[in-house]
Amino acid sequence: MKSLNGRELVGYIKERQAKQVRSLRGRKILPKLAIFYDNDSPVIAKYMSLKQKYGDDIGIAVEVQKINSKNAEQLLKAAAGDVATTGIIVQLPLAEVSMNVLDLIPIEKDVDGLRGMSDTATAMAIHWLLTGYDIDIKSKKIAIVGHGKLVGAPLEKMWRESGYNVTVFDKGDDISKLNEYNLIVTATGVPGLIKSEMVQPGAVVVDAGTASEGGVIKGDLDEAARERDDFIVTPKIGGVGPLTVAMLFEKVIQAASK
Repeated sequence: MKSLNGRELVGYIKERQAKQVRSLRGRKILPKLAIFYDNDSPVIAKYMSLKQKYGDDIGIAVEVQKINSKNAEQLLKAAAGDVATTGIIVQLPLAEVSMNVLDLIPIEKDVDGLRGMSDTATAMAIHWLLTGYDIDIKSKKIAIVGHGKLVGAPLEKMWRESGYNVTVFDKGDDISKLNEYNLIVTATGVPGLIKSEMVQPGAVVVDAGTASEGGVIKGDLDEAARERDDFIVTPKIGGVGPLTVAMLFEKVIQAASK
């Protein structure tokens, strides 16, 4: 089975970004990313550790702070007003803190794109992943499963604006007809939701769903489907994630360069 492996594409991007950061540092510009989270989900911990390591690799400082309903506004406002902080992320999902805290992130520091004023890092990563493997998105009949703030909604907007043929399946919709589509992007966080019979031979499947089940991080695609060799799919680990992190730091560098 052909695999859409983001790790294979990210090496060149990281090398280029490290050079850009060295150039910024030479001009006394020190990019810094602030990450805020409010719960100890294993999925969140994994993603934050990946971002911290990536930042270390290319020379960008990453500061992580846990927030709660009492201090979130104060800490977000402090980061927003801190000239040394280049980019701000609120790591989703939030368990206690209101989503309204996203409104406290200045547009110029919203490197995750969660305020809806720019494409999200994950949506950009999915697009780059497909184009990096020469997948002709425009010719595909596309299904997006899940309409969340990070993936489904911004990806639908991006692709509709490009004139692509997109259908969205949200919570409660009948997904049994997914086998009529030859490009499926799924990001629901429901392990095993997409069954083998829902994937037609020759299809392309981007599994951007993540959930923790028994301490193991799982995607939306059922394990039985992964045993087939007649369609193209992202691996269980290393598909969209590495490129999402790369796109995130791309925006941090862009923000620092302005």
